[in-house]
Amino acid sequence: MRLSLLGYILFFFTPTGYAQQSEYELLKQELNENSLPLINIVVTNTADINKDTYTDGEIEISDYKKRTDGATETLRYRCQYKYRGASSSIYAKKSFAIKLKDKANNNLDANILGMRADDNWILDAMAIDRIRMRNRICFDCWNAINSTPYTTNYGNRNGTEGVFVEVFVNGEYHGLYCMTDKINRKLLGLKKAATDGEGTISVRGILYKGINWGSGSNLLSYDNADMSGETWNAWELQYPDDYPSIATWQPLTHLIDFCSYKTPLSYFRQEYRNWFYTDNLLDYIIFTLALNVGDNLYKNTFLSVVDITQAHRYLLTPWDMDMSLGGYYNGEYYDVLPDIDRYNYAAPFSRLYIQDIDCFREQMSKHWEQLSMNQLSINKIEERLDRYAQMFQMSGAWEREYKRWNDNPVPLKENVAEELDYVKDWYRRNYNALCVQFNTINTIIPIKEDHKVNTIYTLDGRRIDTDIRNLPKGIYIINGKKTTILKGR
Repeated sequence: MRLSLLGYILFFFTPTGYAQQSEYELLKQELNENSLPLINIVVTNTADINKDTYTDGEIEISDYKKRTDGATETLRYRCQYKYRGASSSIYAKKSFAIKLKDKANNNLDANILGMRADDNWILDAMAIDRIRMRNRICFDCWNAINSTPYTTNYGNRNGTEGVFVEVFVNGEYHGLYCMTDKINRKLLGLKKAATDGEGTISVRGILYKGINWGSGSNLLSYDNADMSGETWNAWELQYPDDYPSIATWQPLTHLIDFCSYKTPLSYFRQEYRNWFYTDNLLDYIIFTLALNVGDNLYKNTFLSVVDITQAHRYLLTPWDMDMSLGGYYNGEYYDVLPDIDRYNYAAPFSRLYIQDIDCFREQMSKHWEQLSMNQLSINKIEERLDRYAQMFQMSGAWEREYKRWNDNPVPLKENVAEELDYVKDWYRRNYNALCVQFNTINTIIPIKEDHKVNTIYTLDGRRIDTDIRNLPKGIYIINGKKTTILKGR
């Protein structure tokens, strides 16, 4: 009997096949309570996987905790793969988009690793992230501080969930990944488009995603670009993406018209709460400042409305946050602290903050003060970082990731905890800087000393390399303590 090429691959990588077992099978036999779930991507020819079209294959999930659909330790599904991401697709370690399929090739919902039932999933490669957890840390923080202001089937969650996994391709080790669900209509509880008896489409739930920088994505103006496609003025239509048209893009034009300076300030002041959820806006500002999520607003941000026929109030949901916590978009260090004024160019913040509508600046300060004492506190952030680092080390995943991907494309540390020292130091300095900007100066905490005499920082976190005797009068953080210099020395 002749085997198909796919059958040959499946046979070769089973314990009863050849004596030489795959890396996946060998590691699967060692699963224990410290193991990360194992994901084996099975395709006939890996060269068929591309960025534009889906390729048929299978996915096998082995999880010691048996979280997938509450079933056995190992499950296999039919699926389709393609590479995902724009700039990230140039790296050797690529991210995957996955669609689960049933035997009839219809979409199949499955509760992967206990996150939620869905047919669309992401395997995030995190290739440029030196700690392989920035995006996940950011989403964990966001989910902890913000939720949908209306009831959904998923606990009012307004961000992705994710589980770190180790990925194999046809049995060969491929690296440490994060498997996540997607921001979509189901997660956010958006109403499906309706069709009447004559086949006329009625748009209800709306979901847009910012994909570029520009006046359109700043919600300040737009040009007369064609509305028959899935992209328009720096935005991408996520739902209902089957019906790109004037009907699906027009709600966004109405939002931009309202946010633009064509709208009189008195009318803007009176109506902005009918267009945005204020707490959602405040959470978004504080969150992106605290973690310095630098490639967002409104690029890499979703805007959604539950039912545009009933109301036009938009919800913000962040996306793609690798550029955060002192890291740059290309994996280099970005030892820069954010400034509140960074939002002056984008609506509705440009008016809310500059004009201080409804004491918006005071609201921001109180929001930071509250969050800085709990979910965005130093201890909470460090706990999250340390928990994932321990998970990577105890499972052996970091050692394998280091051997497979060090210097491709960014250098990694053999011990991830060493890389976290930089992130923790950056966050402490950023925390202090925000305390100053929001006038919560009494909450400033000591910065970790680097074993040098007279380590000096300004209150906005800027390192000063000078003799303490040459400092002008002012308040500094010297050797980890807040210090007042009354006069020049």
